[in-house]
Amino acid sequence: MKHLTIDLRPAPFSVVRLPADAAVPAELLEPGEPALVSVTRTPDELSVICPTGREPEGGTVEDGWRLFTVRGPLAFTLTGIISALASELAAAGVALFSLSTFDTDHILVRSDDLDRAVAAFREAGHEVLLPA
Repeated sequence: MKHLTIDLRPAPFSVVRLPADAAVPAELLEPGEPALVSVTRTPDELSVICPTGREPEGGTVEDGWRLFTVRGPLAFTLTGIISALASELAAAGVALFSLSTFDTDHILVRSDDLDRAVAAFREAGHEVLLPA
């Protein structure tokens, strides 16, 4: 596995489950916000990942997540990045929530597991950059 540079984002994140027929929370998608926001609709739910404190109303909120972002862009031909990172976290007993964008991969871990996640990534040879 290639050694990666992984940025830890400074703010906590929340994962929100809304009803499948809920409107997409447009206020979260306004340009200019530097943090990650992800909205995914399935037949069963509308899931939102957003900075804590900006959660849309009416959903089930799981807060207390911290976000790691793999420095990209990553080529679509690369394989096994999420698998390797997930294995490293699993060996350290850290659960994860992952998502990918066009340019890169992101992993959320519980705040309580943050130190173990950083240590696991570093022990695997990755560079983990903490917020200033």
